[in-house]
Amino acid sequence: MSLRSLSATLTRRSRSNFYYAFLTLPRPRRDALYAVYAFCRIVDDVADLGRDAGAQRAQLARWREDVARCFEPGPPPDHPVARQLAAAVRAYPIPRTALEAIIDGCEMDLARARYETFEDLRPYCDRVASAVGLCCIEIFGYTDPRAREYAVHLGTALQLTNILRDVGVDARDGRVYLPQKELREFGVGEADLIAGRHGEAFVRLMRHQAARARQFYATAAAAYPVVDARSLIAAEIMGGIYHALLEEIEARRFAVFDERITVPVRRKVAIALRCWAAARLPRRRRVA
Repeated sequence: MSLRSLSATLTRRSRSNFYYAFLTLPRPRRDALYAVYAFCRIVDDVADLGRDAGAQRAQLARWREDVARCFEPGPPPDHPVARQLAAAVRAYPIPRTALEAIIDGCEMDLARARYETFEDLRPYCDRVASAVGLCCIEIFGYTDPRAREYAVHLGTALQLTNILRDVGVDARDGRVYLPQKELREFGVGEADLIAGRHGEAFVRLMRHQAARARQFYATAAAAYPVVDARSLIAAEIMGGIYHALLEEIEARRFAVFDERITVPVRRKVAIALRCWAAARLPRRRRVA
């Protein structure tokens, strides 16, 4: 299997919502996105799938070394996905700090940490989501520096949506991302999340979280650089699909314990087509 097909296969197998956005890109940019996504998928799996914190930290340390070798002269990285990531780094100005931040965020998960307030959670979102956005926009290309602000806020919105969808699974795995202060305010305990208790208190708590996610989608929309609309089609598709996922979660009254809520493929394709068409209309954009 070639390096290109390896990263593409990892993306397809993950059934990522991002895959539909990647298809809109020219082949060289798409290959670079596959490499970044595969890197993210692998280091995330290191944190999620292992049970030996020492061994997991050692794996993440090896990935830090591979990232460094993507940017520094000398022999290429050992891992095949890291070698494709190195090619992406040569072709596009992907920030080393963002790739390292992604690893930092995955390492935070090893501690099974709790977050007292949203302000405490925000650095985690910056590392595991906004940093990914900052890598992606360098591959997409842009001229307006507001694109970076757009990427940061959109990344946070996507991560908050993920947290809502996976709240039960994460709690059973020892990870609670909902702020502890807000759990207390709404009268929901970690035991309720682990047991999957879907009461009115839980619904009120989740409405509060969804409102915050919507604020970040709106802030991203306000920073969206219209001049770069054609370059940012893939980002808009990502945002559109995840915003639809948030709507789906809300429509089901946050019934996230019974099954993993997804956006139907037909709707994903419709969102992709709508974003593609909107980018070709001057001074217009998709309204989330």
